[in-house]
Amino acid sequence: MTRHARDGVDRRRFLAAAGGVGVVGLAGCMGDDEEDGGDGEDGEDGDGEDGESVGQIGSGREGRDAPGGTPMAEMPDLEGELTVYSGRGEFLVGELVGYIEDQYDDFDLTVRYGGATDLVNQIANEGEGSPADVFYSVNAGALGALADEGRTQAVPDDVAELVREEFRTDQWIGTSGRARTVPYNTEAFSDDELPDDIMAYPEEFDGDLGWAPSYGSCQAFVTAMRLIEGEEATREWLEAVVESGITPYNNEFAACQGIADGEIDAAFTNHYYIQRVLDGNPDASIDTAFTSGDAGAVFNVAGAAVVDTASDATLAGNFVRHLLSAEAQDYFARSTFEYPLIPGVEPVGDLPTIDELDVPDIDLAELSDLETTIDLMRDAGVEV
Repeated sequence: MTRHARDGVDRRRFLAAAGGVGVVGLAGCMGDDEEDGGDGEDGEDGDGEDGESVGQIGSGREGRDAPGGTPMAEMPDLEGELTVYSGRGEFLVGELVGYIEDQYDDFDLTVRYGGATDLVNQIANEGEGSPADVFYSVNAGALGALADEGRTQAVPDDVAELVREEFRTDQWIGTSGRARTVPYNTEAFSDDELPDDIMAYPEEFDGDLGWAPSYGSCQAFVTAMRLIEGEEATREWLEAVVESGITPYNNEFAACQGIADGEIDAAFTNHYYIQRVLDGNPDASIDTAFTSGDAGAVFNVAGAAVVDTASDATLAGNFVRHLLSAEAQDYFARSTFEYPLIPGVEPVGDLPTIDELDVPDIDLAELSDLETTIDLMRDAGVEV
């Protein structure tokens, strides 16, 4: 069987199986940060479900049409040896990268998983001898940090054009997206009772709040607030939420589960944790609210960069291209509940499209400055 003929069979199997990965692949990973091996760089932890029930939410995962975009069979073949340093966890993306490798007999892929921040530091410390060809990151902050170190090279133009300008720079490209949201308990509040201004919390919200301040996602959210609202306004907001008695959780899935369990009324999290709670229990008392044009509405991306020491920059660029294939983008929608970044692949769940989100005008690369944010959070009495 030829590679392209095999693709047609394998692709159907892959897309059919991908829907089950979100629960089964995430089970038993509680306590780890999301995708980074534990350094706080946006923890996409396991959801603690036993994998016995895969609920359908919103548009659901069953019965979805084949995704739009360019299939892998129409992309350049991958041939040679490639090393990827992945700040995204193996339990989330291992099946995808393994699937990509399996499509090509002459492609030898090595993936080193770890914390995104740790891997940035490792590449920097390895210098010109780094074996890394591609850095795959959980968020734009880590990508920006590696670029700031001068350790990336330009994304090929024909790869960059696959993604909208706001989700890439000339040195890295987003591969999937995540929206900041305010999940809330539907038995306690309705959507119109929640402020659509993040700065109005907690004064204008008469309920118990939760968050995961040690998470990279939360820290990036506070970083965005600092950039948009200024340091003093952010300090006052942080002091107010601490004074309100906000409940800290180890991760953002736990915060969303706390809402469904009635422990708290609302929280500040990425959108996909809500979808994961609903995936395990479609009747859970949780829904998604969005703020407008502020730090609470930031749209961040996971993404990839070609490392400056890549032994074959063309191969590295084409691997990144495969993360933007129709199959990969559908995988992100079905299995990690993220927003696909190419046209023609819709998110799973009753979610607004990217164009319907009211996101702030902010350079995602600026979210790399977490150290200043952590200092500010500690100064305001947040235990980080």
